[in-house]
Amino acid sequence: MKFIRIPLGIYQANCYVVSDEETKKTAIIDPGGDFNTLKQVIEEKKLSVECVILTHAHADHIGAVLDLKNHCDIEIMVHDGDYDMLKNKRINHSDVMGNRIIEMEADKKLKDNDTISVGNMEFIVIHTPGHSKGSICLKIDNVVFTGDTLFAGSIGRTDLKGGSFKEIIKSIKEKLMILSEDTKVYPGHGPSTTIKEEKENNPFLQ
Repeated sequence: MKFIRIPLGIYQANCYVVSDEETKKTAIIDPGGDFNTLKQVIEEKKLSVECVILTHAHADHIGAVLDLKNHCDIEIMVHDGDYDMLKNKRINHSDVMGNRIIEMEADKKLKDNDTISVGNMEFIVIHTPGHSKGSICLKIDNVVFTGDTLFAGSIGRTDLKGGSFKEIIKSIKEKLMILSEDTKVYPGHGPSTTIKEEKENNPFLQ
């Protein structure tokens, strides 16, 4: 497994292009915008994109989804809890955030503990509601992509529709902090961290 982190869109959401080195089959996590940048990476590295996996359906994480779908003819996956959000510009906030309205139907609804196979890679879906009802994290090997659930030294906002401070703390403590302390955390915004670092220093988890 090999991946590239590309901050995209006006909110610089971290998009992760995750590839199986042997087959070049690739999953794209949270394409927040700047489709041409993604297209260039895909073409230069000769990647075979199989799917887009959304950690949640807010506008800053979905900006290039339509373009990717049209360009690569791939599956778009989102947790069932955010399925309707992706279809509604007022709920996903693409009517006020970014520069493109996104209203589309996902090809696949995800649920907790689902496994997504891409080439020789297997992503495990961890449902972590709190930032939104359908927020998920994706674990593969010793890495977890946490979307807007857990950041380095912080947590996702909980004031938008479907958000809950109580739920996000519960999700992080019961589903992420139980992972091996050396698990590397790659969030939806900002730098990477580890489970150990967040256990010891994240002020929201003390």
